[in-house]
Amino acid sequence: MVHRLNKIKKNIRLHSEGRNTLILGCAALAALCLLFGYGFGFSSPWFITVLVISVIIYLIVVNFFRCPIRLFSGETEGIVVAPCDGKVVVVEEVDENEYFHDRRLQVSIFMSLFNVHANWVPCDGTVKLVRHQNGRFQAAWLPKASTDNERSTIIIETPAGQEVLVRQVAGAMARRIVTYSNAGEDCFIDEHLGFIKFGSRVDLYLPIGTDPLVCLGQKTTGNQTIIARL
Repeated sequence: MVHRLNKIKKNIRLHSEGRNTLILGCAALAALCLLFGYGFGFSSPWFITVLVISVIIYLIVVNFFRCPIRLFSGETEGIVVAPCDGKVVVVEEVDENEYFHDRRLQVSIFMSLFNVHANWVPCDGTVKLVRHQNGRFQAAWLPKASTDNERSTIIIETPAGQEVLVRQVAGAMARRIVTYSNAGEDCFIDEHLGFIKFGSRVDLYLPIGTDPLVCLGQKTTGNQTIIARL
């Protein structure tokens, strides 16, 4: 547990990925408000409207960059937890042709602009491969996003020898995928896997025979919702 907490603290510092965005965004919105204030008067409807809209936009961005500390309280053996907050948009058997080249159970979670975009490790194991692939930036909820969009693929081998593929997929607004895992490292539930900036999805490809414990349209909480039992 000490190992997990230390790793979490380290990764929370890495989630200051949004620090520059928040600082620059605050400065830009403040400058815009001052411009309207001096131009139309600080009691004018124009200034008040711009101020309210600016505050709302900034609060949405702050919410997006939140990085909550969450500890999974259950037994982790054979368990796959949600790698992110969002909504389940795919639960089906598919042909996975980039790594496994066989049938897998795919579970995909779409993250809207209003979700926390921190990503968690979905299962205990060892990272076998981390690979980034360039691609398009079409809407993340489209089926083709998993294979056509910019993405990072992480392969985790569980202590029982099963392989789980985690794919961070960029969306229409996402332009940066951050992955903290490195090949050869041990990884554990409770650790942060990475971060995707602005609207995206995370796909899981699990062995056939895995028991899915979520359904289409279900909301998930990263590192809390149990996705499947291997």
